[in-house]
Formats: sequence, C-alpha cells, structure tokens
Amino acid sequence: MDRVDDNVLVGGIREGNNQMLNIVYTTHYPMIRKLVLDNSGSEAEAKDVFQEAIIILHENINTKGFNLTCKIKTYIYSVSRNIWLKELKKRLPQTKDLNDHIQFVDINRDFEKHEEKKLRLNKINQALNEIGEPCKSILVYFFFNQLTMEEIAAKMGYTNADNAKNQKYKCFKRLKKLVLK
Repeated sequence: MDRVDDNVLVGGIREGNNQMLNIVYTTHYPMIRKLVLDNSGSEAEAKDVFQEAIIILHENINTKGFNLTCKIKTYIYSVSRNIWLKELKKRLPQTKDLNDHIQFVDINRDFEKHEEKKLRLNKINQALNEIGEPCKSILVYFFFNQLTMEEIAAKMGYTNADNAKNQKYKCFKRLKKLVLK
C-alpha cells in the first residue's frame, strides 16, 4: 500500500472516512505495540492504549481550530506514550520514564483535556442514571439525539412542545444539581 499523506489522512478523518482511520491503524499500531510490550505491557494493553490514542486524535481533529503541528505518527506515539506512562505510574508510582527511542512531542494539554472530558462525561452519565425517568429520556432525546421539542412531546406523550420544554427545563436543573454536587 502506498503511503498516504498526513494532510489527506486528517482531511479524510474530519470527513468521517473510516478508510483513513484504518490506514492510521495499520500503519501505526506496530509502533505502539512495541512501546507497550517493551515497557511491561501486554498485547491487550497495547490495543487499549492505541485505541484511546486514536480516540484522542479523532476528537482533536474534529475540534474546531485544532491544527496538527507534527506528523500523525509523532502525535499518536506521544499520546500513547503518555497514556502508557500514566498506567505504569498507577502500578508503580516510582516510574519516571519509558524505555523508548522514538522522538515524541509534549501533548500533555491535549491528553489532560481528553481526561477532563472523560471525567465530565462519566459524571453526566452517572447523574443521568440517577435522575430516572422521564427526565433521563427527555434529556437524552434533546441533548444526544437532538430531537426538537415537538418530537419529544410526541414521543413522551405531552400535549404540546411547551409542556415538553418546561419538563426539560426542570429535568436539566435536577441533572445540573446532581452533576455539580
């Protein structure tokens, strides 16, 4: 397979072209596998680290204003390296560095943003499970499925969109309270 230019890969990923992600997978996974295996990890852990790095890459590529300033290879390696180093520090707090010889960039800011987002989403998900029905359904329909208030009213059996909107407002206040506690 011919090498695909990083700009083409980034553009394809932005457009939702799964073939571009597959190219990133097949091209760069062996490097991450070696990193993890050379540093006390398993094949399964290498796959998990790589998957998380791909998720971070995908999120950032689709973030408005994000501009990849290095090669995809360097970015994925740097993200994976941080993920694996964090995991090793959980196991052995005295871990300072990894056994690697590939150039990497400091992407701590991107990694920290991803971790914060993951924590926020976990907290929201936990609060949604706590809030119960019908609030959970209303909020999921509105925020995740992006249904209109008319569509929500029809699905939930409300007489009109204003009633659904009022209920959504009350539910959102309850959710916000749960998330912020």
